[in-house]
Amino acid sequence: MSGVGMKCMKQIPYPSLRAYSKISGQLKLKYDAVIVGGGHNGLVAAAYLQKSGLNAVVLERRHVIGGAAVTEEIIPGFKFSRASYLLSLLRPQIYKDLELKKHGLKIYFRDPHSFTPLLESRNGHPPRSLLLGADMVKNQQQIAQFSKKDAEAYPKYEHFMNRLVSAIDPLLDAPPIDTAAITQGSLLQRVKSLKTLQPLIKAGITLGSQFPKYYEVLTGPISKILDHWFESEPLKCTLATDAVIGAMTCPSTPGSGYVLLHHVMGELEGKKGAWGYVEGGMGMVSNAIAKAAMEAGAEIHTEKVVEKILVDNNGKAYGVVLQDGTEVHSKLVLSNASPHHTFLKLAPQEQLPEDFITMISQFDTKSPVTKINVAVDRLPNFLSIPNRADGKPLPHHQCSIHLNSEHMQLLNEAYEDACRGIPSTRLRLIRRLSHQHLVSVVTQQAQMMQNATWILFDWIEKYAPGFKSSVIGRDVLTPPDLERIFGLPGGNIFHGSMSLDQLYFARPGPGFSNYRSPIQGLYLCGSGSHPGGGVMGASGRNAALVAMKDLKRTS
Repeated sequence: MSGVGMKCMKQIPYPSLRAYSKISGQLKLKYDAVIVGGGHNGLVAAAYLQKSGLNAVVLERRHVIGGAAVTEEIIPGFKFSRASYLLSLLRPQIYKDLELKKHGLKIYFRDPHSFTPLLESRNGHPPRSLLLGADMVKNQQQIAQFSKKDAEAYPKYEHFMNRLVSAIDPLLDAPPIDTAAITQGSLLQRVKSLKTLQPLIKAGITLGSQFPKYYEVLTGPISKILDHWFESEPLKCTLATDAVIGAMTCPSTPGSGYVLLHHVMGELEGKKGAWGYVEGGMGMVSNAIAKAAMEAGAEIHTEKVVEKILVDNNGKAYGVVLQDGTEVHSKLVLSNASPHHTFLKLAPQEQLPEDFITMISQFDTKSPVTKINVAVDRLPNFLSIPNRADGKPLPHHQCSIHLNSEHMQLLNEAYEDACRGIPSTRLRLIRRLSHQHLVSVVTQQAQMMQNATWILFDWIEKYAPGFKSSVIGRDVLTPPDLERIFGLPGGNIFHGSMSLDQLYFARPGPGFSNYRSPIQGLYLCGSGSHPGGGVMGASGRNAALVAMKDLKRTS
């Protein structure tokens, strides 16, 4: 087994779950914009559309809003961030525009952020561990246990990666280049479309003469990059974890470097690269966005299952049909659902080109992730850093904790096991402490079965004896469960692989990366569009801006 992440926090209050299932008024039969799905991107899109003067409504099939960013009481007395569990990627512009802090979003910064305990025999001494956080001096001291050379190289590595993050950052807040307009549009369209090159040009200027080195990070295997910088296996394995999260890949897979970047490019309240835990769980992120949307006048309705997207004889979307037969008409339809669900299940197939249907069908959604929410009655007691006598949490309890991360080969073996369908060989634990303790176990490179949970717990037990006896309840979400409950195709937490062939120009496919679809008035605003997955909100904001621009042009 390889890798575990765990989070532990001071006691935090949880607001009533009624806040997440609030609906607004009576559903009308006509709006300017219908948003299919109340995930965080759909809520962001609704807020921007409504603030622009359009009348928007969100239709969510579940009894709660938020999609994967939701808080639910699954085990009596325990409220979990049931799917997504950490916040970092939410775009600063959205945070500011929607005044999310005013609407109740409160964040606890995660520091330290990473704890890697080892299993090793040291002549009666406790096993070593690696604890990394925001303090560079302390990080170097920790790394020096394994390699003084790596301790010296670590600040340089961080500076190198942060420069690449700075270059990519502007690309997240704008649609990709409109290649069709540049190559096939009128002269005026071609001139106007050149503005979409600005983020790319800015990125190139930021990277400068070191562009070839950064190109290697984006396209090469992360194992090659980390081998260049470091020699310590525990350090490399800990860093490589961010290159495989949510991805059916391993450190030796070309392109795995970008997945790592996607997990270090965040920012919270002005702090670059920061990650945090949300008071009340991740549902409070969705709740704050929903409050902003409703304050502007948007409507949000739960338990409204969209059965079909309505398209007229001219190939233009004009609303949706609900499961109960109700038709809701609109000028715009934005889908927060996955590309698979939007175009293969909701949209009328006769209105879509065959090659487009084929392209969407081939959009890779394989997933290695199983999420297990666990209720325990005490803190885990790690061999490498034993608990205090008073039972209070220590700094390492606040982190993502990576188990079986002694060396990189374990990650590669975990991937091979997953490809063979062998139950989990990689997991990550995230813990929250309230009056009881909550542990989020995120398995990587494993397509688990419901009855394989205790195999994972056996591995945790090796590092923290007594863990199994502390478990008082669990909620196991395998890839099929994640698809059934949250609409994540194949259980993929990003709506589709974040591989280079499915990013930027090619998300969800070449020629359709600007949120538009072959059906006029139908837009994709979820994680299956640029810039991809994570609780970022960029897809929702960007899609809303594109849809508003199109509506203004055609009105």
